[in-house]
Amino acid sequence: MRISFPYSEIDPVDIPERNLLGVFSPSIFKTEKSEEQVIEEAIAHPIGSAPLPRILTGREKVLVVVDDYTRHTPVQKILPYLIKELERAGIKKERIQIIVALGTHRPMTDEEMTKKLGSAFLNQYSILSHSWWDPSQLIHLGETEKGTPIFVNRIVKEVDFIIGVGQIVPHRVSGFSGGGNIIQPGICGEETTGKTHWLSARFSGREILGKIENPVKDEIEQVALKAGLKWIINTIQDGSGRTVDAVAGDPILAYRKGGERSLQVYQAELSRDADIVVADSHPYDSELWLASKGIYAAELAVKQDGVVILVSPCQEGVSPSHPEVLEFGYQIFKDAEQIVRQGIIKKLTVAAHLVHVGRVIKERAKTIFVAQGISKEQKERLGFIHANNPQEALDIAFSLLGRDAKIAVLQRGGEILPLVK
Repeated sequence: MRISFPYSEIDPVDIPERNLLGVFSPSIFKTEKSEEQVIEEAIAHPIGSAPLPRILTGREKVLVVVDDYTRHTPVQKILPYLIKELERAGIKKERIQIIVALGTHRPMTDEEMTKKLGSAFLNQYSILSHSWWDPSQLIHLGETEKGTPIFVNRIVKEVDFIIGVGQIVPHRVSGFSGGGNIIQPGICGEETTGKTHWLSARFSGREILGKIENPVKDEIEQVALKAGLKWIINTIQDGSGRTVDAVAGDPILAYRKGGERSLQVYQAELSRDADIVVADSHPYDSELWLASKGIYAAELAVKQDGVVILVSPCQEGVSPSHPEVLEFGYQIFKDAEQIVRQGIIKKLTVAAHLVHVGRVIKERAKTIFVAQGISKEQKERLGFIHANNPQEALDIAFSLLGRDAKIAVLQRGGEILPLVK
């Protein structure tokens, strides 16, 4: 069977039918509603909350927090309906601020900003980008019950009401994105983000990924609520990238409902663990920091001592924002913990990323990497096996496991949630 990838520059791979367990991807749902109708209905019928015009009575300044280029939330389609509700509540245009939640990602380009928000909103509203690297832009709001320090963009103290706009998909750090994630890591400082990410590094992917409630999400939600997050609008896209559902309202209750819907979309059932998992990282393809999502999904589908083949262009390389990844390479937890304790690596976000990937490629499955944007030397320094194309990668995998190895193909590996019966 010929398997193609969503990248024009990467050749397909031919997999013998007798080896193929299946090709798995998120579900595609048929709906007569337009994306705009789905969004409008969610905003009009919030979960665990009254509609915005009622709860905004007496408020003057509203902050809308939107996610960045690394997420595929249809922000440009959401904002017209959201702003309409704010106007109905009497919130004046000059009293509405929008901030882009970069987490610890690079700033967005002008082209990305226009695509995300739309030129009309860029020209009419006050739009900021979160400067997570600048301590002067942060304020300290104390700690969570577990001792996570809360450093968040100071703008949260300059407004009366905070609304988060995001997307709910499976997420290695927090189980699912969405909900409180728009604040943590969205507009927090690296120290806060490092603590929650490092907490997640203590768990395997099978313990966190796709779990609606978990210890890391709980910590994230505590940060978000202390920062003042009051309301969310989160979308759920299907396997075609189309918005098929949305939830709005209380940041906790609406997220929980959206997580259940997201499970229905992204969960894919396998009959057994695969010897070899072939995964693309779509739609997270620009750099390895994001493309690693394909590895996290593969962890849930590959047998112990199997092989993972990751296919992703990674045109921006390993990680423009985090050069430490290439410096240290991927690690098992105890080794990463040691260099953290010694102060050799100070960014816990990076240390956590090293462990998240290291748990798979060092402890569960050899991983072969096809990516034109990353050199053979860099791949090997990180702990991968290099391959020029998917067919070469499959030949290497067969040489490691034998010609009878069973293969699972994960499409949209950046989002899919494999579940082995």
